[in-house]
Amino acid sequence: MTCCLGLVAFAGTQEGDHRTEPLREVLAERAAADERASRSLDRGASPLAAPVTPIPAATPSPAATRKPKPKPKPVRPVRPRPVAGLTQAQMDNAKVIVDVGVDMGVPRRGLVVAIATAMQESNLYNLASDVLPESFDHPHQGSGSDHDSVGLFQQRPSSGWGTVAQLMRPAYAAGAFYTALLEVPGWRDMSVTAAAQAVQISAFPDAYAKHEQRATTVVAALT
Repeated sequence: MTCCLGLVAFAGTQEGDHRTEPLREVLAERAAADERASRSLDRGASPLAAPVTPIPAATPSPAATRKPKPKPKPVRPVRPRPVAGLTQAQMDNAKVIVDVGVDMGVPRRGLVVAIATAMQESNLYNLASDVLPESFDHPHQGSGSDHDSVGLFQQRPSSGWGTVAQLMRPAYAAGAFYTALLEVPGWRDMSVTAAAQAVQISAFPDAYAKHEQRATTVVAALT
């Protein structure tokens, strides 16, 4: 009896082993497949790449992108509008006379004296002299024939006012006139005609008075 039971148990165990054997094989195959798949993924996967910082596009410097500033156009000097019946050429000459006086610190009355004098002597034109051919070599606006007198104030080189070239320059002629006027004692208290005559020593000492009103208008416009 005991032998029979032992055989039955042995047989049952063998039968159980035979049943579980296929299950073990299936599990083993599945484990092998999972391992192969895992290895396959390991091979195919790329290592973790370090983050790549994009290189920014080169930005041009402000100096490279800044447009060059256009060169300023030369400013033309403003020509004064003629007043008191003067032409543009006369007004331009009057401006030179006034500007020189202002630069020298001459009072307004002295400017009026100078303009009135130039009105009488040259009608505010820069005149050459028919007696001095060389005076025509310089910019001029007509000519006169009063001895060797030239320029706006008809100053004579022979009297020590300057060279022909100097006196044909309106700015120089005006400066020479103001220098002589400022040396006249008490000229500020004189009439316009008396102050002008003290400088010019003209044969017609009263001729300057008639230009005082227009000269005052011109000086007011230029200052």
